[in-house]
Amino acid sequence: MLTLAVALHNIPEGMAVGAVYAGWLYGDSGITLAGALALSLGIAIQNFPEGAIISMPLKAEGFSKFRSFLYGALSGAVEPLGAILTILLAGILVPVLPYALSFAAGAMIYVVVEELIPEMSVGKHSNVGTILFAVGFTLMMTLDVALG
Repeated sequence: MLTLAVALHNIPEGMAVGAVYAGWLYGDSGITLAGALALSLGIAIQNFPEGAIISMPLKAEGFSKFRSFLYGALSGAVEPLGAILTILLAGILVPVLPYALSFAAGAMIYVVVEELIPEMSVGKHSNVGTILFAVGFTLMMTLDVALG
């Protein structure tokens, strides 16, 4: 369920990147190349923990290191496809993008609240999970403010 949720979540993320680059390529918006690169960088940074939240539980369930890593990486492979599709079909897909992003956000919030937070809060290392959750949130908010 977690792998599917992250993969579904990555499609609209790719669409967001594609929409920004389409806006920059077509030049009819105030989007700059620096803005498009900043969005790509922010999404790329947060993709590392997304891959880890898939790979680490799979490894704990007995999957090999390679297979765990492969599934984590493949969950993000749909993102470039979403970006390319959005660039090619920008006139049709960009108006739908807010709804797709809302769906992606809802899927991830559900997974985080239902699966990750309860699991993070169990055991003797629960403080580490809480601290790293706060560090990750703070990093993303800092990048949001710094990069606009």
